[in-house]
Amino acid sequence: MRVKALQGVGAEVAEIDLNQLSGPEQVDIRAAFAEYGLLFFRDQDIDEQGHLRFSRLWGDINVNRFFGAHPDYPEIAVVAKEPEQTGNIGGAWHTDHSYDKHPALGSILVARQLPPLGGDTWFSSMYKAYEGLSTGLQEFLGSLRAVHSAKHVFGTQQPKRVDETVEARFHSQAAADALEDPVHPVVITHPLSGRKALYVNRAFTRRFEGWTEAESAPLLEMLYAAAIQEAYITHFHWLPGSVVFWDNRATWHFAQNDYQGHRRIMHRTTIEGGPLQGSGLVS
Repeated sequence: MRVKALQGVGAEVAEIDLNQLSGPEQVDIRAAFAEYGLLFFRDQDIDEQGHLRFSRLWGDINVNRFFGAHPDYPEIAVVAKEPEQTGNIGGAWHTDHSYDKHPALGSILVARQLPPLGGDTWFSSMYKAYEGLSTGLQEFLGSLRAVHSAKHVFGTQQPKRVDETVEARFHSQAAADALEDPVHPVVITHPLSGRKALYVNRAFTRRFEGWTEAESAPLLEMLYAAAIQEAYITHFHWLPGSVVFWDNRATWHFAQNDYQGHRRIMHRTTIEGGPLQGSGLVS
C-alpha cells in the first residue's frame, strides 16, 4: 500500500485491493483517513457486496432517507443523473448529514457509469479553512454553535424552482419535516485527528444559535468564501474503478454539473457517526 498526499486536500492510496484487505492494510487505511480526511482509490474492481463489506469496516451504514436506494442493496444510495435531466444532486458546496443529531462519519462513493467528459467532484479541507482564519476569529468562532436543517432542501419547505429535476429525485419530504434541527459547534475537535475544523456549510447551516438568520448571514457568507480557497481544494477526476472515502466532518464536496446529455451513476454508502466535540460542548 502506498499513500501519496495531494496538494489541496486528501491522499491517493495505491497498490491495494479493497476486496482483499489484510489486517495491517485496514490499520493503515484508518490511519490515512484520520490524517488526510479524504482518500482516493483507483482501478478497483468492486461490486455492491464488496462496497458494503468495505463500508462496514468503519461502522454501521446509514440508510439514506432522501435518495433512491439500490433495488437489491437498500444500504446503497443511488446518486444518478440521466441524459435528459439538467440538475444534479450535490451541485453546490456542502457536507452530508450535518442536519442529523449525530452527523455521519463519512461516505464511500463508487463510480458505476460515467460521462465521457466532466462530472468531476471537488473537495475542500475544513482543517485548512479553520487554520487560515485569524486567531481572533478562531477564538470567537469557538464560542459559537450553529443550527443545521434539512427541511429547506428535502422537505416541503424547499423552494419551487423552474428546474425541478433534482427535487423530483428526493423522497420522504415528511421525514425531513419531522427532523429536529440539531445544533453543532461551529468549530469541532475532530475525534480521529484531534485537529480543529470548521463545521458549517452553505447547504444545511441556517444560523448561529441565539442569532437570527439575517444576523448570521454576513459572517456565514464570509466563512463560506474563506473555505473554498484554491489552496484548500482538490479536483477529483472520476475514472472507471474509482472509489472515494471522504470524512464529512473534515471536508466539503461539490459535484460538478458539466456533462449535460450524458448519464452519471454513482453508488454511495454513508457511515454513521457520533456526537461532535467543540469548545467544551457536545452537540
